[in-house]
Amino acid sequence: MSCLILVVDDDPVQRRLLETLVRRFGYEVEVVETGEAALARLEATAGLPVDLVILDLVMPDLDGMAVLERMRDRGCQVPTIVQTANGSIETVISAMRAGALDFVVKPVGAERLQVSIKNALRVDALEDEVRRMNRQAAGTLSFKDIASSSEDMERVVRLGERAAKSMIPVLLEGESGVGKEVIARAIQGASDRRGKAFVTVNCGALPENLVESILFGHEKGAFTGASEKHIGKFAEAHGGTLFLDEIGELPLEIQVKLLRALQQGEIDPVGGKRPVKVDIRLISATNQNLIELVKRGRFREDLYYRLNVFPISVPPLRSRRDDIPDLARRFAARFGAEEGKRIRGFSSEAVALLKTYDWPGNVRQLENAVFRAVVLADADELTITEFPQIAAHVDGFDLRIPAIPAVLSQPKPEREVVRVEVRDPNVLSLLSEGGDIRRLDQLEAETIRFALAHYRGQMSAVARKLGIGRSTLYRKMKEYGFHLTEQEQEQGGDKADDAAA
Repeated sequence: MSCLILVVDDDPVQRRLLETLVRRFGYEVEVVETGEAALARLEATAGLPVDLVILDLVMPDLDGMAVLERMRDRGCQVPTIVQTANGSIETVISAMRAGALDFVVKPVGAERLQVSIKNALRVDALEDEVRRMNRQAAGTLSFKDIASSSEDMERVVRLGERAAKSMIPVLLEGESGVGKEVIARAIQGASDRRGKAFVTVNCGALPENLVESILFGHEKGAFTGASEKHIGKFAEAHGGTLFLDEIGELPLEIQVKLLRALQQGEIDPVGGKRPVKVDIRLISATNQNLIELVKRGRFREDLYYRLNVFPISVPPLRSRRDDIPDLARRFAARFGAEEGKRIRGFSSEAVALLKTYDWPGNVRQLENAVFRAVVLADADELTITEFPQIAAHVDGFDLRIPAIPAVLSQPKPEREVVRVEVRDPNVLSLLSEGGDIRRLDQLEAETIRFALAHYRGQMSAVARKLGIGRSTLYRKMKEYGFHLTEQEQEQGGDKADDAAA
């Protein structure tokens, strides 16, 4: 689902203009005429949440400044762009102090408005991600941090909220990477154990000979190498929540002790003389079918029924595709900040690609794909060029490389693209369609064409990366039909160092 932008303006001409521009940019849009109507829409629980407000400052009754003040007083943190015909410094300062993120003057140009919208959404995504990470670190993550327009995820949230109100054992089921730990943290954050310890144990990563010690602890000298006392994960989670991920990987002998710990509320440390009482909230998770493991004798039936009291099935990402743009935007904001890059957002083609791909690795794979795209990005917008591995697996999304820039004399349409036959830009086909080896001049021409597009027409960079001089590059471009203007030919030939090459 695209971001939803609320346009607030009493002028019908301006409303229609802004609505048209916003839709052209690829966003969803709603329009209202008054400040009161804007506040009512922002506070409404029905309908999609508003991601951005474009607010006129001069309106009858409740003007834009009053709307900003009421939004601040009510804790509404929706990013806002204000617009007015009066572009004085005093107006700008007042609007920014009242909470506006940006300021545009009527009549705003399409390019200026688009940049302002992307900047506002980027800042909001980054601030939201920072707030979410802080709440996660503090153990106060809530279900409000799992905003989703998917019915399946809404069902997960409803079940999680009910589970949080009691101490009932919860079993989270779902594929690897769907975000089961996030759901577990939200359950804790919505419970009376909010802010208490949240201890995570990946049962599949525990060394088999140390599982008991890691979970239940050990006394000093209990076994060779036990040079000091270790309290174990159960004791660490005392008063809080213990999250056992991949519970199906636990050895059978440990499953017996886990069952006793859950039933008796006490653990037996290795080498200990007496049991230790523990008070924990248990949430377990698995990407396997536990009942099948029970049938095969790999999981204890009594433990299964002890854990499977309140099962919650977390849907895979491919079944909630409308959540992909928002998740990707959050990841891009975070990684852009970490990498020191200004990433304003995604192109419409990139969003369509991400929503079409099936994501077998789910949210974790999406996160890693966006991380890689941010590292690869040369511009402030992520396009399908930054997702070659994803595009290679989606029909209809052959990787597109922008057309060679103005180094060519023939006129080019503004958005002309060159389709590369291979899906991966790093692969060059050595065979023709007839199965014969292609000629060297064909391979060289294709390599130069790709390099020109990859380095966006920066001739020095292209020549340097190809290991030739600029004059040589211009000559080869001419040989292969990349016609140059006289001025470009003179520029290419005047470089002494290129001539030497």
